[in-house]
Amino acid sequence: MTVQPNSIEGRDIAYHLHSYTNARKHEEIGPIVIESGKGVHVTDTDGKTYIEAMAGLWSVAVGFGEERLAEAAARQMKQLNYYHTFTHKSHGPAIELAEKLVAMAPVPMSKAYFTNSGSEANDTMIKLVRYRSNALGQPEKKKIISRIKGYHGVTLASASLTGLPNNHRAFDLPMEGILHTTCPHYWREGQEGESEEDFATRCAEDLEAMIQAEGPETVAAFIGEPVMGAGGVIVPPATYWEKIQAVLKKYDILLVADEVICGFGRTGQMFGCQTYGIEPDIITVSKALSSSYLPISALLINDRVYQPVADQSSEIGTFGHGFTASGHPVAAAVALENLKIMEEKGLVAHAAELAPYFQERLNSLQDHPLVGEVRGVGLIAAIELVTDKEKKLSVQPAGSLAARAFGLVQKNGVILRAIGDALAVCPPLIVEKEHVDTIVETTRRSLDELQAQLG
Repeated sequence: MTVQPNSIEGRDIAYHLHSYTNARKHEEIGPIVIESGKGVHVTDTDGKTYIEAMAGLWSVAVGFGEERLAEAAARQMKQLNYYHTFTHKSHGPAIELAEKLVAMAPVPMSKAYFTNSGSEANDTMIKLVRYRSNALGQPEKKKIISRIKGYHGVTLASASLTGLPNNHRAFDLPMEGILHTTCPHYWREGQEGESEEDFATRCAEDLEAMIQAEGPETVAAFIGEPVMGAGGVIVPPATYWEKIQAVLKKYDILLVADEVICGFGRTGQMFGCQTYGIEPDIITVSKALSSSYLPISALLINDRVYQPVADQSSEIGTFGHGFTASGHPVAAAVALENLKIMEEKGLVAHAAELAPYFQERLNSLQDHPLVGEVRGVGLIAAIELVTDKEKKLSVQPAGSLAARAFGLVQKNGVILRAIGDALAVCPPLIVEKEHVDTIVETTRRSLDELQAQLG
């Protein structure tokens, strides 16, 4: 169907450059324009309603159209619409949210620092790590190790942490000082006859070998998501985090937990760190912090990080970093109300209670000829698509099978996300069994259609 130039879709094509989109293809097909949302559903300008089974971008925990968040934003907008946190200034919502986050952290933390997105939080983390090393008289200790298929953002620095080729290609990334170690995807990376535990041991050995090759005195930090999200919802193999942390402690390397997707209930506990026994020095959070109703993110840092940073700021005379909207009062007020709603409605407990059903129903797709693996934890999962189950192979080019499946599922009324050759599923935490059933049944029907197309 031809997009009319004066339609809302045509105007989008004319004026709007989209994220994670083939710009030339977008000129041909245009967008689906979402007009409204309520609960787990969104509706487009043609009146078609979808189950938003990705919670937007892994983020709308309390669902769409939550009036309490709109009211919290309006109240704060009327009282104090904006103020900053530079030069000894502050305001109530930022103070209250910082106190809340430090108190609810899965391990003892000292301070919260506010940013506006997960990318900004992880970018700031890199600067903090460098600042701290200089404060400690360790100017050579600056390298940060991430993982292949890890996702940590899209700024120059945070995209360098991200271990996905399309985030680097043509951007001249990654930048110097960022390294990538083994992706902990047992189904894809495990060797024949290798147990999950043995694979985890190999991942830890690979990390240690990298540290030794680079020189332990040059490696400052390791960053990882408890469960890898945008790299394909990769669940760590048994004993993985225990073994990785042992290596980091051996070489006095900071551990950064990227909880941007996992935080606030996604894995069935408040933080993914609690699900996997992770004890980080720095935690980055965003997305479900405000259910993405307004942009806000934060770093939580422990005393091991804070004290040298504070000393260095005293020596220089200032901590020379900050964003105009750091701790924005309206965003902070919405985040506080969002956390309050999650607590009052018991959404983390609900996620834990529904998780076995969610995972079981998705795993029922394992018998489909196009499904190689179903993996997940809590209310996050991925369906890996293949055309050859035994060899774990798909059609070329890579990602084209999942892209076609994604299109069919969306046509049939459910929004998932294609990541490589996997379909990601990450519904709002308010999701119920009947929604899960619809997601699974629609996905199976769509895969049947795709199989028929493939012949």
